[in-house]
Amino acid sequence: MVNYLQVAITLVQYGFTAWFYFSGSCMAISGYLLFLAQRTIPMGTAYAVWTGIGAAGTFVVGIFLYGDPTGFARIFAVLLIISGVILLKLAH
Repeated sequence: MVNYLQVAITLVQYGFTAWFYFSGSCMAISGYLLFLAQRTIPMGTAYAVWTGIGAAGTFVVGIFLYGDPTGFARIFAVLLIISGVILLKLAH
């Protein structure tokens, strides 16, 4: 969840030093949460889930906040990422 905020802030941070520090803090929190997740699930699974959630969340933020294009292929691709993350976690 912290990645979504960091991506959104990064796109508007130019000219705002406070946003730069806030964005860096979000990245640090996100990395720490990944570290905590690796205590209970394997590293490969934790990282795949972390990056998959980040990719899907960035996609949604891009659509709603920045007007990125939507189409069947793009939405289907993100659904494949999400379903892959779910299957990976269930296989754990």
